[in-house]
Amino acid sequence: MSISLTPKEESFIETKLQTGKYHSVEEVLEIALKLLDEYDRSETEWVEEVCEKIDAAIEILEHTAPMDGETFVNQILDHFQQQRQVQK
Repeated sequence: MSISLTPKEESFIETKLQTGKYHSVEEVLEIALKLLDEYDRSETEWVEEVCEKIDAAIEILEHTAPMDGETFVNQILDHFQQQRQVQK
């Protein structure tokens, strides 16, 4: 495989090599690819967690009596005011 790097990317890699922490371009790229893989897995896990939380919230809503908007907002405001008082 052959890849082309922008001057900025080449400079970045050269800077990393000059620190002495990395011994080759291949090592820098290997680490970068591992980090990209970790990032992708982390993002996937985050999306799955959010979907689970949404599903749980929907389940709760299906078993909760409806509430008008004004009551809902007032409850949120009361909750925040209570949290402020606890923090003081």
